[in-house]
Amino acid sequence: MDAFIQRHQQDVIGVLSGFDRMRFRGTLRSICHAQGVDRFLGAVGVPYKDFREFVAGLSQRLIERAEQVAQQTGRPFVYQASSSQDKQAEVERIAARDGVTEGLVCILRCVEPCMSFSIRRDRQGGLGFRSEQRKCLHLYYYYLDREFGLMHVRVATWLPFGIHVCINGREYLARRLKQAGISFEQRDNCFVWIEDLARAQQMLADLEKRKWERWLKSLSVRVNPLMSKASGLDLHPYYWSVSESEYATDVLFREAKTLAQIYPTLVDHAMKRFDSKDVLRFLGRRPHGLFTGEVSTSYLVRTEGLRVKHWLQENSIKMYDKQGSVLRIETTINNARRFKVRKMTVRQGIRGMRWIPMRHAVADLDRRVEISRAANERYLEALAVVEIASPAHKLLDAVSRPVTKDERPYRALRPMSRSEAAVFAAVLGGQFFLKGFTNRDLRNRLGLCGSVDPPERRRQSGRMTRQLRLLRAHGLIRKVSGTRYYRVTPKGQQIMTAALKLRAADVTKLVA
Repeated sequence: MDAFIQRHQQDVIGVLSGFDRMRFRGTLRSICHAQGVDRFLGAVGVPYKDFREFVAGLSQRLIERAEQVAQQTGRPFVYQASSSQDKQAEVERIAARDGVTEGLVCILRCVEPCMSFSIRRDRQGGLGFRSEQRKCLHLYYYYLDREFGLMHVRVATWLPFGIHVCINGREYLARRLKQAGISFEQRDNCFVWIEDLARAQQMLADLEKRKWERWLKSLSVRVNPLMSKASGLDLHPYYWSVSESEYATDVLFREAKTLAQIYPTLVDHAMKRFDSKDVLRFLGRRPHGLFTGEVSTSYLVRTEGLRVKHWLQENSIKMYDKQGSVLRIETTINNARRFKVRKMTVRQGIRGMRWIPMRHAVADLDRRVEISRAANERYLEALAVVEIASPAHKLLDAVSRPVTKDERPYRALRPMSRSEAAVFAAVLGGQFFLKGFTNRDLRNRLGLCGSVDPPERRRQSGRMTRQLRLLRAHGLIRKVSGTRYYRVTPKGQQIMTAALKLRAADVTKLVA
């Protein structure tokens, strides 16, 4: 990543890396499989014939809790006829209409697919539970949280009562910045400018070290009355995992037009040059002959920007331009088992550190961060070699007009003229590359030190001093502090080299 930033350092404000969207999944592990459900029914004394009626009663308790919360808080309890409706847009409309700035915004209910259990006969003719996909009512509790902003808790009202909690890391950062009094400019789901980017990075990194279990447990108790002791069910607490995470690295450009100039070339390179082996390498996988998974790349124009996405089985890495001036590289992990984590394990009675498949559990969140950050950095590193086309006029036009520095006007340069070209060639001399050059060095190089007349030497020195001031005003050279030496700037290296090459170019080849 450093190579990419160094190459575009004049155009980049800085880099911000951290979680974007995170989705936690809560699972009641004691009743999430067929044998567990069977044992649970035996413990509460419910026969198979009463299974549906018993679970329907539990479901009704969750719905009644939602109705009670909505009534006590005076918030809407809204039914959505289709699961494809934009829930967040509806919630934002309600919050704006009612002026909600904190707390519960509303509760939505919607019938959606879920995994549950049905009683079926096995091959021997006996009855038992079988896991099947079906549909049930889901409750969405939308909050404007003091810490995380707009977030929601989704709970299934049918056994095994799974929970999802969705938060946004960028919304979390926005609230932290406001509390700290740090100015910023946020557009949609990204920041285009932050007053103190280093502190913002530290704040966003706090999500990576956070102990999530206690906070998630408090949410589960709030939305699921079956978890209380008063329910009489004696269910074990939810087991928390990360079902999906988006880890984004944002490169913040100073101007949208700068990113607009280079982004088409980056997209072209990503689509044409990044093959399956590259995608495997980005996501930390070694190509080998036994790999049978699928790797694919897609290109899509979205409202957020033009997006290139590379899929490696269930996981992906993508690039897109956000809000014109932000280049975002984002790794999405849906299946953590595709990656490895080094853990202490016991195999055949021998205890030792081994690489094993990574778990979805929040306990392995630090390893998830490590993998995602490394993937984003490898992707940016691969983009650092892309040659960005830059027409000569864009360089030369910048110095071909007058400038003002320290309230003093300076004339425009004439980069294609013979006199200016001679000065450019002298300044770019190889002998000055390390140490730099002085007024006298340039006069020697241009053959202006031959006069023995002191007044004439002073006039020549004065003319060279004015020439050096002109080059400094246009940003082509800089003075080494505390010395008489000057050095060529990266901008000067680019502009003066381009001017000299254009003067020396073969006209027949230019017009061919």
